[in-house]
Amino acid sequence: MSKTIWFLLFSALHGIMQLNGQTSIGKEELPPFTINTLTDKGAWCWFADPRALHYENENGSINSSYIGYIDVDGFIKATQIDHLHKQTHEVMIRSWFQPDDHNNPTFLVLPDERIMIFYSRHTDEPCFYYRISQNPGDITTLGEEKRINTGHNTTYPSPFILSDDPEHIYLCWRGIGWHPTVARLTIPDEKDEVEFDWGPYQIIRSLKGVSGVRPYAKYASNGKNKIYVAYTSTHPDNQTVNWIYLNYIDINTKELKDIKGNQLSLLGESQLHDVDITDAYKDNYPLAVVDDSPLRNWIWELTLDKKENPVMATVGISHDKSSHDYYQIRWTGNEWQKTFLTNAGGHFHLSPDIEKCYSGGLAIDKLNPQIIYGSVPVEGKFGRIYELKKFIVSADGKSVTEEQLTFNSPKNNARPFDIAGGTTSPTLLWMQGDYYDWIVSAQRPMGYSTAIKTTMYIPKAEIDLDKGLVLDRIIGNMTTGKQKSFRTPKLENFSIALTLSPNRLDLQGVIIQINDLSYEVNKGDLPYPVLTSKGKQYVSSNVLGNSNAWKKQPRGTNGRWYTPETDDVYHLTVSYDGTILRTFINGLLDQSVPIKGLLLSEVTVGGFSGAVEKLLIYNRSLSQDEIKTLKKAQ
Repeated sequence: MSKTIWFLLFSALHGIMQLNGQTSIGKEELPPFTINTLTDKGAWCWFADPRALHYENENGSINSSYIGYIDVDGFIKATQIDHLHKQTHEVMIRSWFQPDDHNNPTFLVLPDERIMIFYSRHTDEPCFYYRISQNPGDITTLGEEKRINTGHNTTYPSPFILSDDPEHIYLCWRGIGWHPTVARLTIPDEKDEVEFDWGPYQIIRSLKGVSGVRPYAKYASNGKNKIYVAYTSTHPDNQTVNWIYLNYIDINTKELKDIKGNQLSLLGESQLHDVDITDAYKDNYPLAVVDDSPLRNWIWELTLDKKENPVMATVGISHDKSSHDYYQIRWTGNEWQKTFLTNAGGHFHLSPDIEKCYSGGLAIDKLNPQIIYGSVPVEGKFGRIYELKKFIVSADGKSVTEEQLTFNSPKNNARPFDIAGGTTSPTLLWMQGDYYDWIVSAQRPMGYSTAIKTTMYIPKAEIDLDKGLVLDRIIGNMTTGKQKSFRTPKLENFSIALTLSPNRLDLQGVIIQINDLSYEVNKGDLPYPVLTSKGKQYVSSNVLGNSNAWKKQPRGTNGRWYTPETDDVYHLTVSYDGTILRTFINGLLDQSVPIKGLLLSEVTVGGFSGAVEKLLIYNRSLSQDEIKTLKKAQ
């Protein structure tokens, strides 16, 4: 047969393959959605939730998504996507925090529509921290950091407000004795203060008499009167057999009940509900046991379907921890239905000697809990990489279809999350990058070097850094007390951007002065930025420093606060739109202060020890996208 005939046959066969929907030879598969980068530096654990949420109000004035994470420098951050006004803001919630991915923030919408953000260290400090937006639905207006003392070490805050008791916040966490804990808080007062008025109380007691027990819990509410809690006997590393259980808290009666409403205990009483891994426990409480398979079981997510039936995403891990299997488990109204999804390989991260029960991760689709998203190892152009797949479980639980969502990723995709309250499906977020450990330390200083990816559209502002530029100067070395002044046209809107190299041993003093307004670093033990206007001070909740000192310390959670380290270079921006003065540190929004009638005609720089490598002044308020672009360019 001639070469021409062979070519014609091959071309015909190739065309038939394309008509039948098969991938043509050499064609790269593409994801079924656009993938955007929310942040280059961010991570989370999967037990503090909601790590992200979407909120729309009835009158249409708020339509925003809020996504929280922590980076390896110890910065707790959040991105607000305002879908109504097509704006994106990244906010620094707290700098210089324990660099540990367990410390990601969680969100709650208050009755007045302000956003409350909770966070805590990883089980080595007896308190929670929180900040509250001063304007409804807008975390760019966060108030000062507050602290709630608990009397015991805490982690994983999960807050709720329920319609049967809208005057209180119900907060769940891992607390008393390393066990699931619940308390009721007052709604913030006029000073944003809250207090416990019921609890904290331990919810259950697992494996009584066994030391080191740590049940892991996930929570979900029906929005009215119930908080469901799914939990394990302990950490799957601790025992080769680790059961999964489910109860719920009735907030009206303060009872802990099984799925059918039978009382297990009265919260706050001395007699706790004792949980065990025995046939006797299962015989006595058959409705409390979700999964008694002889594996190292763990929970990834809990949600409720439209009939208020609990649905879980779980993993069963082999005794030697080398093989992880994903499952959906749902309550049918009569029994627990368990459906195998796929094998998920072993631990997803790059450190072979720790946390072998860390799967790639699972997320439940909030609009349809029969859809589960999972991180699964796949061979691709960059080798064996964890990619995202979508699993659809039939109503009877007997069949599963799957679809790969990400392809040929250069780094692992892990710990997916689907946002509750979203109007489209999927509204996915996940981590992508090199993950070595859940904490930064001398042993593994790279920690969790990941970005946050998303399927959501991220609005971007127009960037034109030549527009409105009225001053561009290199100033050079500065000494304490030395200042330089620059006159400008009278400006009602303006932005002042500095590239600053401070003296690390003497980071204090005035940075910028504008008429009666100053921006300085206080002279206390820690370098907090302070705005002063008309005699009133606005002290930032964020230290001008990072948590890189943890990179030189032993791995672990010891409750210590190491001295913050100063960056070699800071990019500081003050931006004024005629009503709000905003300050940015290295591109992140730090403070947002309402000030009226501020007029710029002269800028004085200096009063600190260091160097000003660049001073830019604009006759307009720069967007955060422009400020971040300036940072990258300088």
